Amino acid sequence: MSTYNWLEAVNVTEEMLLNTDNRLPVIWISALDCTGCKEAFTRSFEPTALDTMLNFISLEYSELLSAASGLQAEEHKEAIFEKYKGEYVLAVEGGIPGSDEFLMIAGKSVREEIIAAAKHAKAVIAFGSCSAWGGITAAGLNPTNSVDIRSIIPENIPVALVPGCPPIPEVMIGTLLHIHFHGVLPVLDKKLRPKLFYQTTVHLTCHRKNYFDQKLFAESYDDEKALKGYCLFKLGCKGPTAFNACESLGLDRCISAGFTCIGCSEKDFWDKGGFCTKKKKS
Repeated sequence: MSTYNWLEAVNVTEEMLLNTDNRLPVIWISALDCTGCKEAFTRSFEPTALDTMLNFISLEYSELLSAASGLQAEEHKEAIFEKYKGEYVLAVEGGIPGSDEFLMIAGKSVREEIIAAAKHAKAVIAFGSCSAWGGITAAGLNPTNSVDIRSIIPENIPVALVPGCPPIPEVMIGTLLHIHFHGVLPVLDKKLRPKLFYQTTVHLTCHRKNYFDQKLFAESYDDEKALKGYCLFKLGCKGPTAFNACESLGLDRCISAGFTCIGCSEKDFWDKGGFCTKKKKS
């Protein structure tokens, strides 16, 4: 049973719910990505993505989720820039390539599209570790020369990072809802992540932490200790160094499924061996 209450999470009262008239306009641009962030968005438990879009936000543009396509979608996007100047939120998913040939949208550089869209946005949200940190698109010797969102957005534009691979659906929606109800981004930490959701490590709120404190660890994924729910630290769990709300929201995530935290919300997790578990002896 989930213990997550989105009203409490984003500090919304019943009175605020009743007094909401207009939905928050959102432009969602995808750079180099796998669409995993959008997939996660559609799987939110509380509130659902459907409830969110019907009652609180108006998703005006998305290459994947928009009903319109081609010329109609692009013309509508340009119209939204003018109609809601200074009022819309720009959501960016994916790493931003340094070279135009790696991704064009309607014949335009995705980098230039994002810069233009951010110019008159109320705020910019980087959904996922690729747009927040560069992610897999900037890992290793990557020919795309991808960068994170902060590398191309002027400092005077409010930016929030919502990392994860993918981010937690309720964290994505919770960040949008905070802007909708309060008019501004939630309080951010020094890395520009919403403190509402990234103020503590996965380890500190992990439901297996009592086993860690007792030094009771699983030695492999299929041993008796793992079946008993013992701590996964010896299998490479990165919960002690990963700041995310996977466990604090009371929602089932990786560790509940029996797998270690791979630290997907942290910078350069791909290059730091995010998917490596216990190393074999040579």
